Formats: sequence, C-alpha cells, structure tokens
Amino acid sequence: QVQLVESGGGLVQAGESLTLSCAASGRILWVNNMAWYRQAPGKQRELVATITRGNSTNYTDSVKGRFTISRNNAKNTVNLQMSSLKPEDTAVYYCNADVRGSYISGDRPYWGQGTQVTVSS
Repeated sequence: QVQLVESGGGLVQAGESLTLSCAASGRILWVNNMAWYRQAPGKQRELVATITRGNSTNYTDSVKGRFTISRNNAKNTVNLQMSSLKPEDTAVYYCNADVRGSYISGDRPYWGQGTQVTVSS
C-alpha cells in the first residue's frame, strides 16, 4: 500500500558528513509528520528528528546543530543532512511517516527498512 525507502547510508570517518534520503510511494494523498529514528545494536530505537508538513522541526539534543531534517512535499521525500558525525552516531537509521491514503480514514504510520550509518574514529 505505502512503502518508505531509505538511502544514503554508508561508512564515513568522524567529522565527515552524510545525507540520508527517504521516499514514500504508493497510495498517498499527502504525508503529514515525517521523522528519522535510529537504533544502535543493543539499544532502544530513538527519535532523532521530526518535521511537520509545514516544516516545523525538532531534534534530539545529541544532534542539534549537526543534523538538519528537510522535506519535499511534492515528492513525498524527507532528508537528513548529518555533519560533524561522531562514532556514537553509528546506527541503523529509519524513516517514519504519517501518511494519509484515503479521505475516509486518518493518518497511518509507516516505516522504512532502515539504512546503516557507520562512523569510524
């Protein structure tokens, strides 16, 4: 019905930058809130950044000033620009979106498959 696909993950050295992308496709009237989560091995999934359809953003304290979330409503995509990366940023990053697919129902949450980000020291 709706699919979210992340891309852009990879291996970088500490201090470098990386940009993740997520594209939503399928039965979509519009996308409301979008977010990026991450999960490191043995740890709980944590919310990294959120963005509303009107481009209001929020970030977890550990990434403020380093990460920037943005979106393109026409393309139903959301990006996460990551700079000054640290080894502790290493995790699988997941895209999340609240999608309106029908006029007779409300939003439904969808998740991407995840993309690995590894930051070496």
